[in-house]
Amino acid sequence: RLWVRRRNARRLGDSWCLSGSAGPVAMEPRMSELFGGVPGPGAGAGSPTPTPGRGSVRPPSTSATARAPAGRSRGAGLARVSSGRGLTSAPTPGSGSASASPAPCPSQRGKSSAAIKTGHKKAKSKPRGRNNPPFLPPEAEEGNIEYKLKLVNPSQYRFEHLVTQMKWRLQEGRGEAVYQIGVEDNGLLVGLSEDELKASLKTLRRMAEKVGADITILRECNVAYDVDSPRRIAEVLIRKVPDDQQFLDLRVAVLGNVDSGKSTLLGVLTQGELDNGRGRARLNLFRHLHEIQSGRTSSISFEILGFNSKGEVVNYSDSRTAEVICESASKMITFIDLAGHHKYLKTTIFGLTSYCPDFAMLVVSANTGIAGTTREHLGLAMALKVPFFIVISKVDLCTKSTIERTVRQLEMVLKQPGCNKVPLLVSSSDDAVTAAQQFAQSPSITPIFTLSSVNGVNLDLLKVFLNVLPPLTNSKEQEELMQQLTEFQVDEIYSVPDVGTVVGGTLYSGICREGERLVVGPTDSGHFLPLTVCSIQRNRSGCRVLRAGQAATLALGNFDRALLRKGMVMLSLEMQPTVSSLFESEIVLLFHAKTFRRGFQVTVHVGNVRQTAIVELIHGKEELRTGERAVVRFRFIKHPEYLKLGAKLLFREGVTKGIGHVTKVIMEQKT
Repeated sequence: RLWVRRRNARRLGDSWCLSGSAGPVAMEPRMSELFGGVPGPGAGAGSPTPTPGRGSVRPPSTSATARAPAGRSRGAGLARVSSGRGLTSAPTPGSGSASASPAPCPSQRGKSSAAIKTGHKKAKSKPRGRNNPPFLPPEAEEGNIEYKLKLVNPSQYRFEHLVTQMKWRLQEGRGEAVYQIGVEDNGLLVGLSEDELKASLKTLRRMAEKVGADITILRECNVAYDVDSPRRIAEVLIRKVPDDQQFLDLRVAVLGNVDSGKSTLLGVLTQGELDNGRGRARLNLFRHLHEIQSGRTSSISFEILGFNSKGEVVNYSDSRTAEVICESASKMITFIDLAGHHKYLKTTIFGLTSYCPDFAMLVVSANTGIAGTTREHLGLAMALKVPFFIVISKVDLCTKSTIERTVRQLEMVLKQPGCNKVPLLVSSSDDAVTAAQQFAQSPSITPIFTLSSVNGVNLDLLKVFLNVLPPLTNSKEQEELMQQLTEFQVDEIYSVPDVGTVVGGTLYSGICREGERLVVGPTDSGHFLPLTVCSIQRNRSGCRVLRAGQAATLALGNFDRALLRKGMVMLSLEMQPTVSSLFESEIVLLFHAKTFRRGFQVTVHVGNVRQTAIVELIHGKEELRTGERAVVRFRFIKHPEYLKLGAKLLFREGVTKGIGHVTKVIMEQKT
């Protein structure tokens, strides 16, 4: 029975169980390893692959044996188990034999079997002549990543099928798709010859032209597992040319301490001109005179960075306006420039909670390191579960040792138990592509960039990262939100001459069209008022239809501005909105100097709602201390608000801070 269990274990590929080791070791490298990125889940950074003869096992690869290229030895797929008497072999899964003859180790190849049997000296392990082929994860049916082994002279029927497949991948990626050429569906990196790769890329261009898209070769690499005939693989980005102004839009919130270079960096990225070292690049971003005089941002401003379908930056050069950028861009990065000073913290929190950013960029000055509000902004991004990456600015002012010290300081903070992040220092374009893909797939990866806004060092790496960065939501989630009733969150209110009242915000769900009738509220008395959407502008250009997840400004005509305030919502007439001043939330008290008890007043942030509330009841407890959890009942002290179950909640008062989510809305009136 023991022999049968061991045989079954070997057939299932669990050959490491026979050596007594804790688990699998050093599996084949992933694509990120191949291009110099982060290691795969099977091997830690810098961990060497175990060699036979040291009590470790080289796990077999099913696909490598079953689908090995021509000329590759099938015996190389056997797992070698080290024992005290020599080397024995475990068959690969599917070999059908549990008692295969022992395979000679690399150092004994070419010797006779008698020499192997009678040899008394311990054989030394040497590198194998041919490495195991690297692997990617198997291709997923959903998503925007497609594997293709080769695309050489397809038939007309095959070509139409490939075009349909590309349309599906572009729809899944909301206008973007990534093709891996030279890769089988099971993830095996076979590679192609130079002629085959050129023919495949030519076919891919024809397919892209058929669907109205462009291709950009992100990177190429040699597959070096076969030394005799090196073969190449390519990673290609497919981006659809925008039609009907439906470009891909990603919102990035910019966080960081005061004087860390946030506004200057955005000015350099969006204006296309380097800074002079005295803040010239940030002047166009400021909205108020006192911001220009002090050099400190106190309000929320927006800047856009466009990429065309070929991945080229469409900026303000050649006197391009925002309207021209929106028309020629197929991907738009909207930067939300937030305040860094502590006295403007409520503005920063409002920008994070109300504008629903997809990502956050934490800017850290290289000469000061983690100082001021840097830790607080990092904690806000983690509390609201916003994926963030780090940019170390002002490297032109520091020595190499100072920059390394700042990087080590950030790595220590990111690896702490509260963060549990994996820092990834980006130093090349391959690292930037790998970081963008890993960053969107794994929330634990945190890319780190070191750059300067004065001499422009490593600015191109950040642009490559932003160009490749995929959206977090797929097309299915987007369609589900669009099928819901309209809900628009009001974040800004303006009065524009010859236009009238204009509101800015984000469409949370549904679809909003020009001329549509909605209701807005709640007012101070808890009622909703009817209105009509006259026109829509998105990223400073006209738009007829607004879809869920998009930010825009809506013109309301002669609607009285005095009736509007921040925190209101515009809803469909079919909805039956409920408003309340009383609600319950499950919270975690992050910090409080003494005890948190009934009667305490805090400023509550829920989405675009920001209002002072009083603690009316703590269920099951009299008081709370730092780190404790409880269900707390709050009451807004001024006017009722529109709240939804499950909404993220953040409250603060001085040094007191806490997070949670709404669990119950106690309805007091219904309109």
